[in-house]
Amino acid sequence: PGRHQQGPGGPRRCRQRPEMAAPSAPRPPRPRKEPQPLVIPRSAAEEQRLRLERLMKNPDKTVPIPEKLNEWAPRAPPEFVRDVMGSSAGAGSGEFHVYRHLRRREYQRQDFMDAMAEKQKLDEEYQKKLEKNKMIAEEQTAKRRRKRQKLKEKKLLAKKSKLEQKQQQEESDQSQEQQTSEEEDEDTKEEEEKEEDAEEPSFVMGR
Repeated sequence: PGRHQQGPGGPRRCRQRPEMAAPSAPRPPRPRKEPQPLVIPRSAAEEQRLRLERLMKNPDKTVPIPEKLNEWAPRAPPEFVRDVMGSSAGAGSGEFHVYRHLRRREYQRQDFMDAMAEKQKLDEEYQKKLEKNKMIAEEQTAKRRRKRQKLKEKKLLAKKSKLEQKQQQEESDQSQEQQTSEEEDEDTKEEEEKEEDAEEPSFVMGR
């Protein structure tokens, strides 16, 4: 138990000395980082490449992605206006400041409305431009498709005509071969007949 000492404000408790803690195991040495050479990027592309290399060295490390900031919007008008400014000539000195704040808020609201209208106009123009480019691209693709189809049909017709010519040539060659074979058969028949006539015995009288 701690001892009590009498002080001006009453008894005071003395602090006890903490006991000596048991010696803990030595901590393992921290891994030393390898010294990296200083590289000064000369262009934006090189700087981006260095950043990507630094990120890919430790792919398990989470990368903080900043969230999209909300656009500023004016404060919504109150449902019930309590401090209505009157038209009396005896307005106090504080009414000017109230009017100044109201005027500043109104100007901000009008500027916001003008900016939103301009943004909406630009968005509509961009969408129209996208649709126009899409229509032009579709027309170009349709034109190229028709051109490819015509070339394909032309190639098919040329191939078909070549096949017909080849077939006709083969048929003419076959007919010529057949004619030559028939002529050869006739010639062989005539030669055989001549040989048969020559082999017939001739009887000579008076022998």
